[in-house]
Amino acid sequence: MNQAGNPLRHYKTPLLKTPFHPRTEAASRLWSWGNWGGYATVLTYDDLAMEHSAIRNSASVYDLCPMIKYRIEGPEAAAFLNRLTLRNVAKLSVGGVHYTAWTDDAGHLLDDGTLFRLAENRYRLCCQDRHLNWLQDSAFGFDVTITEETEEIAALSLQGPTSAEVLRRAGFAIDGLKPFRMAEFPFGKGKLMISRTGFTGDLGYELWTTPDLALTLWDTLFEAGHLHGLRPVGTEALNIARLEAGFIITGMDFTAADTCLREDRLRSPLEAGLGWLIDWDKGHFTGKAALLRQKQAGTKWSLVGLEVGGNVPAEGAILYHDKKHEVGVITGACWSPFLKRNIALAQILTKHEGGANIWAEIYALRELHYEKLMMPARVVERPFFTHDRRRATPPGRF
Repeated sequence: MNQAGNPLRHYKTPLLKTPFHPRTEAASRLWSWGNWGGYATVLTYDDLAMEHSAIRNSASVYDLCPMIKYRIEGPEAAAFLNRLTLRNVAKLSVGGVHYTAWTDDAGHLLDDGTLFRLAENRYRLCCQDRHLNWLQDSAFGFDVTITEETEEIAALSLQGPTSAEVLRRAGFAIDGLKPFRMAEFPFGKGKLMISRTGFTGDLGYELWTTPDLALTLWDTLFEAGHLHGLRPVGTEALNIARLEAGFIITGMDFTAADTCLREDRLRSPLEAGLGWLIDWDKGHFTGKAALLRQKQAGTKWSLVGLEVGGNVPAEGAILYHDKKHEVGVITGACWSPFLKRNIALAQILTKHEGGANIWAEIYALRELHYEKLMMPARVVERPFFTHDRRRATPPGRF
């Protein structure tokens, strides 16, 4: 209900604007927008190839404000998060960040994300979708407070080989900042937190401040980065980079268990390539019993990386064994401009994860007509791309 007592209808509500909207709107030449969590987000600013090139060859800025953020605090915050998520939160020190995921009681994936330990008893959990009800239900019996703080934080992802140099020129001493660590700096009338995290498989940082300092942060970065190829990038360029890095996304590479309508579409961490996250020795966590049973019995599905023949992206393609029997589906795919390869992530029946005699059924639109292509698909190691500078401390100079 609104203040006048009238019912709110979400389909009549305009998309929200992030604190960076005055800058992203001005830079958006193609006027290509999408919906991310109820916010208007740029898909492509002006040139997809150049935006992807900035991620891989210079520096890029991506608006992270729509990403869902939860503040989790209290004397039993660590115990609660250990009960909720797959990894051992006790091993995450103050100032540290780790990638994690969580499941329902049946071991089916709900979401993945990053967990920041801001203080001894205060954390920030960032993820793709909203899970406040699940988090609050899971917190029953724990002395912990959970607050969505998405609108309280302005966040940017600064990624690419020259990203560290941009921060240096902006006046931030980040040379000692190691991967998956964060540091706080005075900024304007407030503070800026910088974490050495990202979604591209390359050197990168994420910047966190308050909405009132958002435009100042944007302008500071672009003033410092004009000699280092800094440019804003949209979701489409970032999607290519994350596929090259072999990262998965909720709603694209797996369906969250709380929104999944078909039982055969549910996936566990073991089936989504996230088994390495699970700390089996930390004690009980939600879904552990089911995951143990699946580990012992073996999985039906596996997530694999593929190299597909030709140069037509194979997203959504059905996979066949011997061109006859369906064995899986490609969840994300692209022609990689950097690797010059046709790459994909796929869910495939585990008995075929070796990749022998696998074919992708691709429908290519060629001058208003679709042509069916049966292209060979070869299972390859993930990530497709990574670089040593991702972990070099301090990062190289430019």
